[in-house]
Amino acid sequence: MNVLRVSKWTIAAFVLPCLIIYVCLVFVPILVSMYSGLLDWNGIGESKFIGLENFRTMLFHDPVFWPSVKRTLMFAVFSMVEIPVALAVAMLLNRFVKKPNFLVSAYFMPVILSVVIIGQLWKTIYNPAAMGGMLNQVLEMLHLNSWAHSWLTDPKIAMYSLYFVALWQYLGYHTLIQFTGIQNIPAEVYEAARIDGAEGLKADWYITFPMNIPIFKISIVLAFIGSLQAFDMIMVMTGGGPAHATDVISTLMYNNSFLSMKYGYGSAMAAFLVILCLAATIIINAIFNKLERRFS
Repeated sequence: MNVLRVSKWTIAAFVLPCLIIYVCLVFVPILVSMYSGLLDWNGIGESKFIGLENFRTMLFHDPVFWPSVKRTLMFAVFSMVEIPVALAVAMLLNRFVKKPNFLVSAYFMPVILSVVIIGQLWKTIYNPAAMGGMLNQVLEMLHLNSWAHSWLTDPKIAMYSLYFVALWQYLGYHTLIQFTGIQNIPAEVYEAARIDGAEGLKADWYITFPMNIPIFKISIVLAFIGSLQAFDMIMVMTGGGPAHATDVISTLMYNNSFLSMKYGYGSAMAAFLVILCLAATIIINAIFNKLERRFS
């Protein structure tokens, strides 16, 4: 068998253009943003170098920042809760539905809709009953008036209302990922397990989940990191209000950078978010590497 041998310089020549584009579009903006975080700058006029003053103010003197970090992390944790649900749905589809592609595509529909459309749709659903809010109207029809709320204007529950919308939107996305992973497991493995008496939940526990861990990890990383960067849906539905009750790091960064014209301060928040995403990715990879070694 002839093996095509390619020199390292040839490989580098093909990889280099993509690498340059990636560095210019990803790493250079990150470095520029970190440098901007060291400036007192409104984004338009002259800038003044102030060192770590923006970071000191952000970490120790901003009463809004740490609550937004807490909400961001809660958003990320809630987004991971749907991954086991997506895996369970994918298992049921694979086992009981003969032609599941239509259902998987239907579940995936919210993902391809515009975030603006989804935000406006759910704002209408969450409206008070007097304004045509479907959710409150249904609760009143069921004589559950005490359960009716101003879902997006009550600071105590507004964030949880956004969590639910995010879970609804991306459940189909993760179901598709898990379903694809399950279908790539060889059928012979299940047949051999059936001979040994492993069927149903037992087969899922000892075969489906262990062999699907790499795919499960992909969903966890995408959900967690994506939630840390959550921005568009929150801006459409609440804009970070009421009274910063739904502000996460990205919305707070946007409001400081472009509405309050504190571009340097907003860049400091962006640098913090990059570090948080990097740390989360390292921790998740470490956890799943241990799981893969355990089940391998």
